[in-house]
Amino acid sequence: MRSLFLRSLVLSTALAGLSVPAHAATPEETAAAALKAAPVWDGHNDVPEQLRGRRNDVIAGFDFRDTTNTADPATGEQAMHTDLTRLRKGKVGAQFWSVYVSANLTEQQAVQAVMEQIDVTKRLVAAYPADLQFATSSTEVQQAMKAGRIASLMGMEGGYAIGSSLGVLRQFHALGVRYMTLTHVKTIGWADSATDAPQHGGLTDFGKDVVREMQRIGMLVDLSHVSEDTMMDALDVAKAPVIFSHSGARAIAHHPRNVPDAVLARLKDNGGIVMAVTLPAYVSDRVREWDLARTAQRARLQALHIADPKRAAAELAAWVKDNPAPRATLGELADHVEHIIKVAGIDHVGLGADFDGMESTTEGLPDVSGYPALFVELARRGHSQADLEKIASGNMMRVLKAAEAYAAAHRADPPIESKTTF
Repeated sequence: MRSLFLRSLVLSTALAGLSVPAHAATPEETAAAALKAAPVWDGHNDVPEQLRGRRNDVIAGFDFRDTTNTADPATGEQAMHTDLTRLRKGKVGAQFWSVYVSANLTEQQAVQAVMEQIDVTKRLVAAYPADLQFATSSTEVQQAMKAGRIASLMGMEGGYAIGSSLGVLRQFHALGVRYMTLTHVKTIGWADSATDAPQHGGLTDFGKDVVREMQRIGMLVDLSHVSEDTMMDALDVAKAPVIFSHSGARAIAHHPRNVPDAVLARLKDNGGIVMAVTLPAYVSDRVREWDLARTAQRARLQALHIADPKRAAAELAAWVKDNPAPRATLGELADHVEHIIKVAGIDHVGLGADFDGMESTTEGLPDVSGYPALFVELARRGHSQADLEKIASGNMMRVLKAAEAYAAAHRADPPIESKTTF
């Protein structure tokens, strides 16, 4: 009846020579239209880490179409956040899979382990050719999206994995890695981490050469996890856009992993992007403060009951029951996106959720199926379809194309050489 009424209204007003006001799209309609035109390009997902930790990189018998049954009460492992069914529901069109390995490994161990993670990622993608397509360039991402497949790129998390060798860095790029996070949770021999004691005041001379060589070959420089001094040093050296593959705005949540306004302001000139993370302690100060309080309480009880660890554990459990953990909210995550836009501009924000790399999730985004809810929230706050398309994948596409253009212009430059260490 409603559609018949509208048709009658259009006809009668047209005959009267009057104009008909356009239908105002609902937030849900605006978000849906944006995600249809520009599917989500997520900056960081830790499925390869889950394959290593849960299955020792053996994917025989692993069903990536549905991982909702992967919780293991015996080990305390929760169900995975990612599978093909939920990626489709979440309107994901491109994904950087993180080939992360532990920062506790030696450099040489890390080189091998990352090779194994590259291998398992490629095997997983190859096992689902109707849904996933390996991609190493913006053109290949566009081809995959056009074909209705999820473009699958790789990003390394932790510069220790190149073994302090630019030769190893170049070979990882040749294997298809398209970004490297300069550090993870620990400061390394050439770069300070955000979550460890600084040793270098940012980047060493070799660290600056790492940034230069990454950009020369077309590998994105990822500044998530690094200290503010490292961010600044990298921006001083960078001639092409940098990325933060999974970080928030420090003005909204004061975690040292998040990006301060002084750095956000510099992204305008650099052309880079911050891909908003959903890990609760990075989204919400309430969650981070609770985590710190629990850590302090655990240390106090372990010291108090040093000869009775069972009592310490029981009293900590009682404390948690009396002080339940808060949840980061979808609104707080939207606040991060809006703050990045306010300081850096609409062209410099994306999404990098960190699914399957966290124990708890932001309320409203339980897994990879939840992205549309964030876009509805942003549309409800007045963001246009064009802006949402940029946030979803348009900005990341621009950044990768710019990095590729810089590398193409410097293809004839000689490689930067570094001495072998053993």
